[in-house]
Amino acid sequence: MARDDDLTKHRTTRTTSELVEQGLIAPDQRSDIERVAQQFAIAITPSVLETIATRDSEGGVARQYVPSAAENTITPDELDDPIGDLAYTPVKGIIHRYPDRVLLNAIQTCAVYCRFCFRREQVGPSAKSLNAEELHAALDYIGKHDAVWEVILSGGDPLMMPPKKLAYIATTLAEMKHVKVLRLHTRVPAAAPERITTELIEALRILTPTYVAIHVNHPDELTADVTAACARLADAGIPLLGQTVLLKNINDRADVLERLFRRLIEIRIRPYYLHVGDKARGTSHFRTGVAAGQKIMQQLRGNVSGLCQPTLVLDIPGGHGKVPVGPCYTEQAADGFLVTDVNGNRHTYRED
Repeated sequence: MARDDDLTKHRTTRTTSELVEQGLIAPDQRSDIERVAQQFAIAITPSVLETIATRDSEGGVARQYVPSAAENTITPDELDDPIGDLAYTPVKGIIHRYPDRVLLNAIQTCAVYCRFCFRREQVGPSAKSLNAEELHAALDYIGKHDAVWEVILSGGDPLMMPPKKLAYIATTLAEMKHVKVLRLHTRVPAAAPERITTELIEALRILTPTYVAIHVNHPDELTADVTAACARLADAGIPLLGQTVLLKNINDRADVLERLFRRLIEIRIRPYYLHVGDKARGTSHFRTGVAAGQKIMQQLRGNVSGLCQPTLVLDIPGGHGKVPVGPCYTEQAADGFLVTDVNGNRHTYRED
């Protein structure tokens, strides 16, 4: 694939003309991609462009970020708000679905825009972050709800905030005696690793424990620069989790996910969630369904260390929450349970 070195090194690709110039789409695809761009934001960072150019042998990285005409197909079951965030938004920027934790979405921009994003209707370069008054109101809401034990910074991507703003949020939360845990979900270490600076890391260390969940879907994303950025976080004592979305023709094979999960463990990232794709508009070409995920998890069980086993989860459409949907290995019988081992053999387990 041809590349303009200056673009690759210094600019985030955001327009269809840049996609054509860099050989990411063909000229005759541009009109279809323009229709996509009118609905859903495009951004591919220099780091991701370099990965696509140099090591994306299976195309598993490019397909996550380069828009396709398939996004113009909207199926009847797809939703603007596929996991029902709006019904659980008492204050702007807050999603309070579960009693002991809230999401704080202080920012709606990302370093990159994943083509399968479940919040693709809300995020983009023109989307506005919470202003000072709105952020104060969101933090005040958390402060008044003593049952909130964990605050999850999401968005958008929280690591796109300036470190000083991130430090302000962390400091304010640290002053709330009932808030014990801070968690951030981010693409930044994998998409813009240069943003993992000393100042940002110091902001993340204000409230302990702080967990960082890094979104990575394919082993080819784990370049030397990405690995180094993750190491800076881990070396600072910040526990790292891995979040992955199951994506058709990207990572919906046991061998691909095995390589990914093994590598994550090797660089001190614990695979946490493997998500069944959400029913966001224009994403049907990415979705595999629950059964495909269950089959893959069965193939991994017993062949891959338990450290490498995330929980397969489904966010039930309509706001009913996230639930594990992995394969079941037990079946109740009259005298106990029938248990299926990793080779598919069944055994009786009797309880006293």
